[in-house]
Amino acid sequence: MALTATAPLGMMPPMSAGPASSLEFDPARIDAFLRGALPGRALGAMTLERISGGQSNPTFFLSYPEAQTRLVLRKKPPGPLLPSAHAVDREYRILKALAGSTVPVPPVVLFHESDDVVGTPFYLMERLEGRVFHDTALPGVTPPERRQMYFAMAETLAALHSFDWQTAGLADFGKPGNYYARQIARWGRQWRETRTQDIPAVDRAFEWLAAHLDDSPETTIVHGDFRIGNLMYAPDAPRIVAVLDWELSTLGHPLSDAAFSCLPWHSTAQMYAGIVGLDREGLGIPTQAEYLERYCTAAGREGPGRFHLAFSLLRFAVILDGIAARAKAGNAAAENAVAVGEMAESFALRAQAVIDGRD
Repeated sequence: MALTATAPLGMMPPMSAGPASSLEFDPARIDAFLRGALPGRALGAMTLERISGGQSNPTFFLSYPEAQTRLVLRKKPPGPLLPSAHAVDREYRILKALAGSTVPVPPVVLFHESDDVVGTPFYLMERLEGRVFHDTALPGVTPPERRQMYFAMAETLAALHSFDWQTAGLADFGKPGNYYARQIARWGRQWRETRTQDIPAVDRAFEWLAAHLDDSPETTIVHGDFRIGNLMYAPDAPRIVAVLDWELSTLGHPLSDAAFSCLPWHSTAQMYAGIVGLDREGLGIPTQAEYLERYCTAAGREGPGRFHLAFSLLRFAVILDGIAARAKAGNAAAENAVAVGEMAESFALRAQAVIDGRD
C-alpha cells in the first residue's frame, strides 16, 4: 500500500475513476457521505483513483482539488474473508495511537464501521508526499543514500518497539506473551485450511519451529509486515516519513518484525524483490549483520536468531500461498496474485535452509 507515487499522478475527471469493477463501490455515495462527514470544507468536485499494486486492503486516492483536500481511503476487500483478516478498524486504531510519536505514520481522518457507504468498513487518512520503493535495491539513489535508507528502516523499527503501548491504551490490542506459540498455531491452521498446493518444506518447518520454540515473554507493538515496500521515504532525503500498511499489527515479540525485515537478504529479485545475487557492497546496501547491529543498538536488545528468521520465511510462504487462495476465490487485490502465490515454495525452501544452517 502506498500513499503517493514517486511522481505526481494526474487528476481524473470529477466523480471518475475508471471501470466500476476497479472501484467496487459507487463514487457518488462516498462523495455524499464526505460532504456530511467533513463539515466546513468547500469541497468542490471529487476525484477518485484506485492505487494499483499490493495484495491487502484496497486503497484509493480521494481528492477535492478545489479545497486542496488530499486523502487516502482504505477498505476491506469485497467477498468472503477470514474472520480476523483485513482489519481496517485495527489499522485505524494503531495509526491514531501512534500519531505524534517517534514512529512516523499518516494522520488519520475518520473511521466508518458500517458497509453502507463503500460496501465494507473503511477509514480515511491524509495523503503524504514521498517515495515508496517496492524494489529493495532502492533504484535511483546513490550508494551512500541507499545505506542510510536501510539504517533508517532499522532505527524506525526500533522506535516502534520502544513505543509505550500500555500508556497509549493498547493493552487489549493483542495478547502479551506466548507470541510464537500462538503464531505457529495460527499460521499452521491457515496453511491447513487454505493451502493451494503441497509443499513438504512447509510441514517440516512447522515441526522444527514447534520443537525449538522461543517462549520469551517480551512484548511490544509489532507491525507484522515491516519491509521497505511499506515505508515512505522523504522525497529528497533518506528519511522515513511514514510507515504504511498496519493490518497485521498486534502485540507480539519484537524479533518477529526484526527477522521479517531481513527477508531481502534471503531472497532474490525474482522471488520478491530481494537482494541476493546483487552487488550489495557496490550498491551501498549494508550486510544483514550491519543492519541488525543498527537495530539492536537503537532498540537495546539482541537480534533475531535461526528460529526467528526461519519463522519469518515460513510465515511469508504461507501468506503468499494465501494470496493464491484468494485469487482462486476471486478476492485477490492484484492481478498477479497467482504468480505471487507460486513463490510460496521458494520461501519455504529458504526457511528450510536457515533451519539446516545453509543460509
